[in-house]
Amino acid sequence: MTKLLIYLKSVLPRNTFYTLGTWVFGLARVRMIWYLGPRVMHIDEERVEIKIPLNARSRNHLRSMYMGALCVGADVAGGLLAAVQIIEKGLPIDFLFADMEARFLKRPEADVHFHCNDGAKLKALVDKAMESGERHAETLKVIVTVPEQFAAEPVAEFGFTLSVKRRRNP
Repeated sequence: MTKLLIYLKSVLPRNTFYTLGTWVFGLARVRMIWYLGPRVMHIDEERVEIKIPLNARSRNHLRSMYMGALCVGADVAGGLLAAVQIIEKGLPIDFLFADMEARFLKRPEADVHFHCNDGAKLKALVDKAMESGERHAETLKVIVTVPEQFAAEPVAEFGFTLSVKRRRNP
């Protein structure tokens, strides 16, 4: 399996590799992620951009994106950025979201993009957890935009507290 992943990572564009990885994770662990079909538009160690299409699966009765779908997209954006920092480097770190704060500013009535630019903050958090072995937490900010509808103006803002801790037996 590891050889297959190494091969796929070498032949697929980075965005496609992480989109497929997100779908597989969703199918195996968190079905709502798989059901909504998020796409990775950009990913590196500093920032991530996820897109969730507005369709019958993500739309509410007012034809805007359902609040639950917005929460899933924000969760994926922050979680995937953390995964790049932790899993790609093979670090023995467990992470989870401890809490969430959300502000819904406008109705998103088209495909929604989720931006998390806290890579430097995550790197410092992971380094701190690796050194001390204790649990540490940091709040990540996810900005939600709808380029078709409002250009770069935010339609929602999320704050997730990410909690990380080095595993005792890696």
